[in-house]
Amino acid sequence: MPDDDHSAISVQAAKGLFADWKAAPAIVLAVSGGPDSIALMWLAARWRSTLARGPRLIAVTVDHGLRTEAAREARDVKRLARSLDLPHQTMRWTGAKPKTGVPAAARTARYRLLAQAARARGATHILTAHTRDDQAETLLMRLLRGSGIAGLAAMARESERDGVRLARPFLHVAKAQLIATLKKAKVDFADDPTNRDPNYTRPRLRALMPALAAEGGDSRNLARLASRLARANAAVEVLADGAERYLALRGRDAPDPGFDASMFAALPEEIRLRLLLRAIDRVGHEGPAELGKVEALLSALDRAVVEKNAARGPKLKQTLAGALVSLAGGRIHVEPAPPRRRRPE
Repeated sequence: MPDDDHSAISVQAAKGLFADWKAAPAIVLAVSGGPDSIALMWLAARWRSTLARGPRLIAVTVDHGLRTEAAREARDVKRLARSLDLPHQTMRWTGAKPKTGVPAAARTARYRLLAQAARARGATHILTAHTRDDQAETLLMRLLRGSGIAGLAAMARESERDGVRLARPFLHVAKAQLIATLKKAKVDFADDPTNRDPNYTRPRLRALMPALAAEGGDSRNLARLASRLARANAAVEVLADGAERYLALRGRDAPDPGFDASMFAALPEEIRLRLLLRAIDRVGHEGPAELGKVEALLSALDRAVVEKNAARGPKLKQTLAGALVSLAGGRIHVEPAPPRRRRPE
């Protein structure tokens, strides 16, 4: 990729951006109509035209039904897709919309509908147009919310979601480069005013970026930090995998798949935290456990183990995210919690 953040992306550079997915049978391109996703469709179509054999590309637009302009923007995307010889489909988020937490709910609905379209078309991958700027903003949002290492690693280049692979080829590309590419090609794109709406967190952080850049916190450096944290997180995950296998091997004669309390207590705190989080998510039935609550539970477990070793012998029993965690008989047990009793109306 060129070092100039304001230079257009060439077809040769596009080959490098999309090379990882040339063996996929079919790919869904998530195209909203904004500059980033229009550039994704434009560059992916040009890349595909250079291949003798390559994946089928399908452009999919999700209309959330939140703005009156969305239907027109979807038609504009369809028109451009047709000019690029790409099939296009509009998916609509129907039903009642939440009164709060709209961005998060819309994002969940978008990925669900994109995955639905991918499965229907035999696509193994969904490509989104998240840029280096988006990565920097995501890091800042999670930093302000007190995320752990995994959260601060921000968005992965590729991950699994709803049974398909979610890929982001532009994570190291500046948004300005995508706009420069479209301007050079004389391709129009939509402007979503919600991207500047101060009622939402991401636009407020976006407005702060020039001041942060003046202090050295530009998108390039923030995205680099996210990459380094992702590397550290991957290393800690390997250590957690080894610790989990070791505890399982040492406890193979135990009547349940819990942890030996003494061996568990000897592990580094971050490893204990991850093992506990994994166990709760594995057997719980109320969604992923919140990191802060797992940290509090781990502290309670540590205190209980120390007190038990001091011959006071307390027992701990707590529920979290649909899992029941208890300390008894020298073992930490993690099992599905009984269903909650419904309160009488």
